Amino acid sequence: MGKTVNLQQLTALANVATEYSTLSDDYLFAHIQRTEGDVERSWHSRVPGPLRIDGMALLLCLEGRMELDINMTPCTLTPDCITVIPPGSIIDTREVAPGAWDCYALFVSADFMRDINFDPNVLARIQHRDGLTGTIHHIDHEGLDNIRRYFDLLHLNSNPGHNPAYTKPIARCLIAALMYNIIEVVMRISGDAENEPVHTSRRLTYVHSFMSLVHRHHRQERSVAFYAEKLCISPKYLSLIIKEHTGRSAAQIIDNLVILEAKNLLRYSGKNVQQVAYELNFPNQSSFGKYFKHLTGMSPSEYQRS
Repeated sequence: MGKTVNLQQLTALANVATEYSTLSDDYLFAHIQRTEGDVERSWHSRVPGPLRIDGMALLLCLEGRMELDINMTPCTLTPDCITVIPPGSIIDTREVAPGAWDCYALFVSADFMRDINFDPNVLARIQHRDGLTGTIHHIDHEGLDNIRRYFDLLHLNSNPGHNPAYTKPIARCLIAALMYNIIEVVMRISGDAENEPVHTSRRLTYVHSFMSLVHRHHRQERSVAFYAEKLCISPKYLSLIIKEHTGRSAAQIIDNLVILEAKNLLRYSGKNVQQVAYELNFPNQSSFGKYFKHLTGMSPSEYQRS
């Protein structure tokens, strides 16, 4: 299956990066450039997929083209595009087009994200409506210049000669500012609520908390009632606000993530259908098969052979 990797396991990027830095286990930065004839410097051959990143990933493409799957959804990263990939996502790099390539990559650990003074609810403004995949956004030149400055400052901040007592606090502030800047640029270009203040309503807080809980518990819990109880609200109210903010019901979002996990296990784990059913807390293989076929149109065995 797509194994979960931490930042230490992504250090192979140093072999292909023109600029590379890390801050302990907190974040990893790489600026990867490749000229037209430099066919050997290809990062996807050094980082096998699929991988589940233990944290958030951010990719900014200035030149070149990359085909990748984010949670088994095909995406194409092209020049002047950025994507913010949610924690726990499964990333599989399918193809990096030949020719010149210029990309910034930032991976922030889940632990460090909890230390950053950043409200993750506002990230829902630019992410996919169901919170399960990253979204590709086109950025104008002004936005690109601003975002690149934050990357450069992060890279400089990790210089070994800097006072370590200040390096981590500076990194927290820079990453928070970077995220808010990305949100501002994306919303400005898209024209969505251009003058809307950045604040979090109680309902949006519930939406974010629900998404986090589903990511944490979907292998064991599939009922809306379980998540509503965790949030101390009724299942009916939870379903209402999730539908209002995402366009999908709470049950659909739970099912989507369970099916994503099931597909990942069936295709990559080497486990048989019965073992996958057990891992996803189904009472037996038959109930898992009915659930999977109802939502995908094929049996688990058929999917595994496809």
